[in-house]
Amino acid sequence: MVKFSWVFSGLLLTAVVHAQNPQIDLANLREDVRGLTQRVGDLSLRLEQVEQQNRDLKSKAGTTERTFVTLTQLNDAIADLSRTLKSADAATKAETLQQVAAQIDKLAKQTNAAIDALAKNMATRPVVQATFTEDYSKQGVSYTVMKNDNLASIAKKTGAKQQDIINANKLANPSSLQVGQTLFIPGGNAPGVSIPEVK
Repeated sequence: MVKFSWVFSGLLLTAVVHAQNPQIDLANLREDVRGLTQRVGDLSLRLEQVEQQNRDLKSKAGTTERTFVTLTQLNDAIADLSRTLKSADAATKAETLQQVAAQIDKLAKQTNAAIDALAKNMATRPVVQATFTEDYSKQGVSYTVMKNDNLASIAKKTGAKQQDIINANKLANPSSLQVGQTLFIPGGNAPGVSIPEVK
């Protein structure tokens, strides 16, 4: 009985660890344990009743033959009780293992879905530039990134080349500009200010 309790406790802990909704699963498992405990209690009470009947029969019986029959009945009742307990134990273990397997399967599906989503996200990331050239104008203006700005719109506003802005500011990921970020715009004009052409 102690061994069964230890195994069942281990299975219960495993089920709780792998469950997505541990409170509900724990409550269900507790209810199962409570039902099993009640059944074991009922069977123990039945055994006590059989033993009491045996004692009553012993006190009433005066012959060895009757005593022998009563012991046989007791042995049969104990064997029956033992079979019932083993059957209940096996059924509970099977049910618990089935619940644990279902939770593990569910967790595996969720993990695979998360890995697939991560892989898709990695596949759609823009290429990160690792090297930059110095072939851009060292004269220019500063520009503070505003809401809804992107590299193309900044280049258009300032009249600069996108690649020059990337190289001058060493932008590894040009699509991740932050509002408030200050950029050096090589050869560019401040937005709204036009530089007259030299004739």
